[in-house]
Amino acid sequence: MGCHVTTGPKPGYRKCVGILLLNGEHRVLVGRRIDAGNNGGWQMPQGGIDDNEDEHAAALREMSEEIGTRSADLLMGSNVWRSYDLPAEIAQRMWNGAYLGQTQRWMAFRFTGVDREINIHTRHPEFSQWQWADPDDIIDLIVPFKRDVYLSVVDEFRHLWAES
Repeated sequence: MGCHVTTGPKPGYRKCVGILLLNGEHRVLVGRRIDAGNNGGWQMPQGGIDDNEDEHAAALREMSEEIGTRSADLLMGSNVWRSYDLPAEIAQRMWNGAYLGQTQRWMAFRFTGVDREINIHTRHPEFSQWQWADPDDIIDLIVPFKRDVYLSVVDEFRHLWAES
């Protein structure tokens, strides 16, 4: 599987944005996917980028759609795109095989709201629960085919919490 790093979106992959949302204690928001049951399946919010939509706008829209809030300030966007392959059965089920996986530009935000603003019971819920987690601990929560991407994202944004 692995993580492919490129300067632009990788052809053949679904163009997405990933959101690393830090709270005041330098913890990262992760949600357990509804379709994961009790077998892990945690991830940071993420989602597709619409045609003619920039990554920042997509991140705010996805944040609102997945966790019910936009109370966040952009800290920085990644300089690279990260792509990963989806297991064939998941790619077939989700997009009828139209994509090999996802290509993502990650954005780091500081949460400016309060926890009660976070609402995973949105119009099209994706998460069954959520939590704030230590950035280094999230790797163990993530499904194996996304781990290399998450390791790379945490390494790139580490200075955002390591300097404090």
